[in-house]
Amino acid sequence: FDTEPKSRNQQKRWFEKHGQRYPVLVAVDGNGIVGWASLGEWSEKKAYAGTAEISLYVRESRRGKGIGARLTKAVLEKGKETGIHVVVARIADTNRPSMRILESLGFERIGVMREVGRKFGKLLDVTLMQKILIEKGE
Repeated sequence: FDTEPKSRNQQKRWFEKHGQRYPVLVAVDGNGIVGWASLGEWSEKKAYAGTAEISLYVRESRRGKGIGARLTKAVLEKGKETGIHVVVARIADTNRPSMRILESLGFERIGVMREVGRKFGKLLDVTLMQKILIEKGE
């Protein structure tokens, strides 16, 4: 839902919020970066320390080639290794491909927030999804 490009300083601060606990993975080919996936802090409140939010982006010209699914699977595995218990996602209802990727990896739809986002002058609903990475007793 970024509506403007981030400055280099903003990008640097974003990377600094991640690190080992919240990985950022990048897919590259001979022409450079083609996609990325990350886990980020869901909330600053300590009670949510085991919950992360997933983000995914694949360059438009490279979509539909499995890059998003591979990145998502890899970042979830890294999250499980760092002790993330639950991963949540907020996806614009217009982004059906991302919902299909997450559903194929075991995410469940848990709700819809109506008209909470605005992009390109249009109000958008956002679907909430989640996946439990570490089951009780693991």
